[in-house]
Amino acid sequence: MARGFESVPYSWHEQIINLLAERVVIVDREGIILYINEPYSEFIGTTVEKALGRPVQDVIENSRMHIVAKAGEAELAAVQPINGSEMIANRYPLYENGELAGAMGTVMFRSPEEWRMYKSKIQFLVDELKYYQTKVQRDLKSKYSFNDLIGMSPAFLAAKKLAERVSTSHSSVLLMGESGTGKELFAHAIHHNSIRFSAPFVAINCASIPENLLESVLYGYEDGAFTGAKKGGKMGQFEIADGGTLFLDEIGDMPLSMQSKLLRVLQEKEVQRVGGSKSIPVDVRIIAATHRDLEKMVAEGEFRHDLYYRLNVIKIEIPPLRKRKEDIQLISMSLLKKLGNRFYRKEIGLSDEVKEKLMEHAWPGNIRELENVLERCINVLDGKTIQLEHLPLYLRDQETKPDDKNVQNPINADRANTPSFPIQPLKETLALVEKQAIQQALAAAEGNKMEAAKLLEIGKTSFYEKCKIYGIK
Repeated sequence: MARGFESVPYSWHEQIINLLAERVVIVDREGIILYINEPYSEFIGTTVEKALGRPVQDVIENSRMHIVAKAGEAELAAVQPINGSEMIANRYPLYENGELAGAMGTVMFRSPEEWRMYKSKIQFLVDELKYYQTKVQRDLKSKYSFNDLIGMSPAFLAAKKLAERVSTSHSSVLLMGESGTGKELFAHAIHHNSIRFSAPFVAINCASIPENLLESVLYGYEDGAFTGAKKGGKMGQFEIADGGTLFLDEIGDMPLSMQSKLLRVLQEKEVQRVGGSKSIPVDVRIIAATHRDLEKMVAEGEFRHDLYYRLNVIKIEIPPLRKRKEDIQLISMSLLKKLGNRFYRKEIGLSDEVKEKLMEHAWPGNIRELENVLERCINVLDGKTIQLEHLPLYLRDQETKPDDKNVQNPINADRANTPSFPIQPLKETLALVEKQAIQQALAAAEGNKMEAAKLLEIGKTSFYEKCKIYGIK
């Protein structure tokens, strides 16, 4: 049988109280002092014998113990002027058989000097906490504006103009475009230009979070909702983004089972944490993005049509780099400036031959691939001008299209633009083309197989199987 505090020797009680809290006073319902320990008596310049049985306000200067004893409301970390200084006091109501019976008070710091000494010991913890608070606040702000969206091609300018026009509304936005076209930059810019710019901008990649975790990430969870749940529960991204913008990247990869709950949240404007029963109102603007054909997915039953129409209030299609080749040089110079700051390499330029090669490439990885290529060049560059030898092998070896003056007739033109393969069974030729496409996608994605699979618009499992078949590591 468990032993209670009453089994502790009585002679220990005073020692325990003094060790737990150096200065303690206890009053009854009328504010009469029933107990005060010696450290407190010495602190206020009296003795235990003189203090017992007297009204607390007559013994302790500026006391509120009698008020707490009648009101039953605790007062924590209260500043109390006493003895020409200020102390920090805690006051707690005491109950007996459910009835208010009195109050207990403790003194945490006898003077500002004692508080400053204590503060100096924990200041490094306070500074560290402030650092992480600042970092979280910075991470929840938009990082790009419309000035960071580089390009002068008509298709790109049309998309940028539409995004600027709708940025000040509260309507949902659906960004469509291939992987690497800059959908997240558009989302940042829309938030930055909106009336919500001072509120959080929260970005979630729906494809990178396992299905069994996505619900708790988006909506949060209550204490004990599942094994390993954080004590006290955790806010979801919808709650964190309250008042601001939630960017749902790769929305086309969200499982069907999650789409119905997302639809309900968008309609009702409230969330319910995993394992919870309380509805929490949220005010969030949704910007969704995908590289997939959502209309086709809706037709094939892979994406909810009601969610699609809820997200597709304003659709913005971002053109791929191959359809805005006039922007390649502008984008390249902007990227070189950014990379130059990162690698402490200033005023890096491109040779005419490199500019020509960049214009010839199809850029399946779009701007992300272009940035990877330029970063690779800077790493192997000695001077200030990027030459052909600094480009990745797959760009240097690509065939140049013949000039029109060298084309004798349409048949010759077709032959000139057709990749040359040895004549062999069609099945083997198709396998060779498929292998080359995988290798090129891997090169564009810097060896990242997940990104390469997205570029080829095939599933991860299928991509890994093909790599195994063709012996691609």
